Amino acid sequence: METIARLARDGKAEVPVYAIGADRRVATRPFDVDGSPLFVAEGIFAAEIVAECRRRGLLAGAYALRRPRGATFVRRLARDLAEQRKAPRLLIRRGVALLRAEPAVLRRQTGLGAEAARAGQVLRRVAGLLAGHPRQP
Repeated sequence: METIARLARDGKAEVPVYAIGADRRVATRPFDVDGSPLFVAEGIFAAEIVAECRRRGLLAGAYALRRPRGATFVRRLARDLAEQRKAPRLLIRRGVALLRAEPAVLRRQTGLGAEAARAGQVLRRVAGLLAGHPRQP
C-alpha cells in the first residue's frame, strides 16, 4: 500500500520483482510513471487494497477481469509451459484447480470492491479516465 501511495505522490518507487517458480519476491527495481496522470496496479491480489486505496483517495477505478474460463486456462498454461515455470504435470493440475476456483475468485474480488468487467470494458473506462486528465509536461 505504501508503494502505491508513493507512486501516486512522487511518480516513482521501488517495486518488487517476483519469481513465480520460487513463489517469492527476489528483488526490487525502480519504477517511474513518467508523468502519467494514472497508473494501473494489477494482479490476483490487487482487490485486497481497493478499500484502502479508495479511503486514501488514490483509486480511479477497480476492475476484476471477467473472461471465458477455458480461454484463461489455455493462455495461462501456454505461458507457464513456455516460461518453464514448473513441471508440466504440476502446471496442468494447478491450471485445472484455478479453472475451477475462478468463479469464487471473481466473487471475492467483487466483494472487496472491484467491478467485474470484460477486458474491452476496462480498456474503454481507462481510456475515459485518461481523457479526463491532461498529460503533465
